[in-house]
Amino acid sequence: MDAMLRVNEALLIAGHAFEPFHCVAWTQPDGDGALSLTVIDDHTSQNLCRTHLSASAYSDPRQLATALEEVRAGLSRHGYSLEPWTMPALGL
Repeated sequence: MDAMLRVNEALLIAGHAFEPFHCVAWTQPDGDGALSLTVIDDHTSQNLCRTHLSASAYSDPRQLATALEEVRAGLSRHGYSLEPWTMPALGL
């Protein structure tokens, strides 16, 4: 995992990390490049969590994987069941 991720790759990875919930991820076009993530329960329209990752954190596959696992663990501690997930191999 030496290659750096582009924002579109990070968005796709984050989108799958929180299934069965929906992850909305975006960057501000005129911002500092940070990635904002909001996990939503589509059935209740409830926001389950929100986090921000710096460009340096989401472009590094190891840092992205660690950050997503931490958010997943937080959701699990709050009683939300997530589908199994692992960081995909590069070459998306």
